[in-house]
Amino acid sequence: MRIHHLNCGTLCPSSARFVTGDGGLFERARMVCHCLLLETPRGLVLVDTGLGTRDVQDAKQRLGGRFVARNAPRLELAETALAQVERLGFQRGDVRHIVPTHMDLDHIGGLADFPEAQVHVFGDEHDAALVPPKPGAMFGYRPVQWEHGPKWNRYAVDGERWFGFESVRVIPGLDAEVLLVPLAGHTAGHCGVAVKGPGGWVLHAGDAYFSHHEVDPVAPRSPWGVALFQRLRSVDNAARLANQERLRELVRAHGHEVKVFSAHCAVEFERLRGGPAHGAA
Repeated sequence: MRIHHLNCGTLCPSSARFVTGDGGLFERARMVCHCLLLETPRGLVLVDTGLGTRDVQDAKQRLGGRFVARNAPRLELAETALAQVERLGFQRGDVRHIVPTHMDLDHIGGLADFPEAQVHVFGDEHDAALVPPKPGAMFGYRPVQWEHGPKWNRYAVDGERWFGFESVRVIPGLDAEVLLVPLAGHTAGHCGVAVKGPGGWVLHAGDAYFSHHEVDPVAPRSPWGVALFQRLRSVDNAARLANQERLRELVRAHGHEVKVFSAHCAVEFERLRGGPAHGAA
């Protein structure tokens, strides 16, 4: 199996020092929407989809004015998963499976670009996202992004152990090792997605953390703005913090076996994109 690291949406919120802990106070931060494209014997698999073509073309309707104002996304069609899939020589129909870490708007915006794909999520996440949002809701679900009727596959939190994590689910029907790793806290059914490729395991931790500083095995720290955002935007902050500590322990004990990365850290993305075969790992 070949793994491609894709940035499917660049976000540029204010104050790099506040958001990422690097750069100037008045310098815009750079964050990514880190997705994986897997070449498997059963077709292509996307882990997260970032921002899709419809999001780029109608950002205010699809993403909401508050998200656009706060994050200043670049909104470039060339960054969408569909455009990058096609640049690699594939067609949209070649994407057979999509595995979101969760259903926030910057993680599943590209679902509509692959309407025939099977979409694999924990049932708790699916149920939470499909509850009609209350006025002023703080969380990032945008029902317009799934109004095309995705082919949902819902899973209970149950399964085997994997590097100390319990209830890890294998996705059926794939001739590849792709696992759902429960990491609830940021959202009700948030998960990591573990993939075994030619170079060993990688773990896409979604929004379980935001900065590489947070999983530093020696001196972890969280940029002030990121820490505040995560605390305010978590449905279960205690669970989120516990899962962050478990990820730090995974890096300490098994960092040589598992490459752990989050959805939005540009430092991690550049580090992994620089692997063999111009972005494959």
